[in-house]
Amino acid sequence: MIVALAGRRIDAIDAKQRRFPLENVDLVSERVREMLRTEEAIGVVCSAACGADLIALSAAISLGLRRRVVLPFERERFRETSVVDRPGDWGPVYDRVLNDAEASGNLVVIAKTSDDQAYSAVNRAILDEAILMAAQLKQPVAACIVWDGASRGAHDLTEEFGVEARKRGLAVVERMTI
Repeated sequence: MIVALAGRRIDAIDAKQRRFPLENVDLVSERVREMLRTEEAIGVVCSAACGADLIALSAAISLGLRRRVVLPFERERFRETSVVDRPGDWGPVYDRVLNDAEASGNLVVIAKTSDDQAYSAVNRAILDEAILMAAQLKQPVAACIVWDGASRGAHDLTEEFGVEARKRGLAVVERMTI
């Protein structure tokens, strides 16, 4: 199974609503690791933001799974805007994951200009890349959403990922951050 994954980032320090508190990282890590085992994953495709993405990529590395990382723009800009801007020591994890992805030819940078459009494009590209990897390896593909189970409303990118995956006929599994 190839798993396309998207999910919540770690909550900002001043977050008004708890969606993925830093203290839940170990719990979510175990949930994601167990999902990868249960789904008999051999590969993971996702972005590399702090939270669900880096947790999944770290689990994939430790389990020896294939990995493909999709970014909306160059890695340093993404690091500043989606990795180290939240609590936790995510920078070194990101650097390690990205160095590995780049060295193995598994880093995809789609280079969109508008942030809103870029992140939506990443959702679609993650699904595209997972479907491509699954076809190449003759494997099924599923999508995983790692979130709190509640929409943030319009422009909720995690919810959008699930909607797009279902439109494509993919099975969708969810793992909770709360």
